[in-house]
Amino acid sequence: MSSSSSIDQPNVITCKAMVAWEAGKDLVMEEVEVSPPQPLEIRVKVICTSLCRTDITAWESQAIFPRIFGHEASGIVESVGEGVTEFVKGDHVLTVFTGECKTCKHCESKKSNMCQVLGLERRGVMHSDQGTRFSVKGKPVYHYCAVSSFSEYTVVHSGCAVKVSQQAPLEKICLLSCGVAAGLGAAWNVADISKGSIVVIFGLGTVGLAVAQGAKLRGASQIIGVDINPEKYEKAKCFGVTDFLNPNEYNEPIQQVIKRISGGGTDYSFECIGNTGMVTTALQSCCDVISLTHDLIILLCSREDS
Repeated sequence: MSSSSSIDQPNVITCKAMVAWEAGKDLVMEEVEVSPPQPLEIRVKVICTSLCRTDITAWESQAIFPRIFGHEASGIVESVGEGVTEFVKGDHVLTVFTGECKTCKHCESKKSNMCQVLGLERRGVMHSDQGTRFSVKGKPVYHYCAVSSFSEYTVVHSGCAVKVSQQAPLEKICLLSCGVAAGLGAAWNVADISKGSIVVIFGLGTVGLAVAQGAKLRGASQIIGVDINPEKYEKAKCFGVTDFLNPNEYNEPIQQVIKRISGGGTDYSFECIGNTGMVTTALQSCCDVISLTHDLIILLCSREDS
């Protein structure tokens, strides 16, 4: 990695990044140029990044290329743009793909965090000027979710980063910026799990384990984990899972097994695989009152649409 920065004004940095040139094609290690941060932006030295299923899905199916994927990252602020007051060089940060402007209707609401200014960016550009901060031999390279952490350095809006303690291990906490936050938030904030309730979780990856942890913290009495990988059971127990089910070990639909061991169905059901076909199974694992209410809502919505 090389740079030509001065003390007063950061300049272009040349570093390595994994670039996707086509959908589904192998990523290529390239020398990329990373522009200085513009107003209200920061440039971050990426210390650790993780791979999310969302990155893979986008790499396989989306049409915006060339592109640098990655949206779960921890790093150190290398430089700051004009107007940035909450970060200074050397701060440890997590990147976040859904930022906060802190002033729009959704940021001020207690019911939503989908910022109207720094919400999920789908066009491969920066929020501020609709441009890119990456290039390869003069050719623009697009961003992903306004983060692009599969690079040694990246530029993000200051509202798309969170300062963390310098005592926190950067090689571990990158998962907090997406998978853990999504799972814990789903259990704690969205579902608002009540004490003594019964919970089932389909998929015990990062998100599923975070849901289990959230359910345990909220006082759930039974937490059922469903996964086809038996090696996940011991780890899942550490996060609060009380019962482990492998669908491959049963000759009946797994939702029937869940209803039997939960005494008629669960109070909360979380689909953490990313498989739309499992949503129905997750719903059918709930107690009949919850399933009936959900079906009634769907029926009423269908009639409204017609």
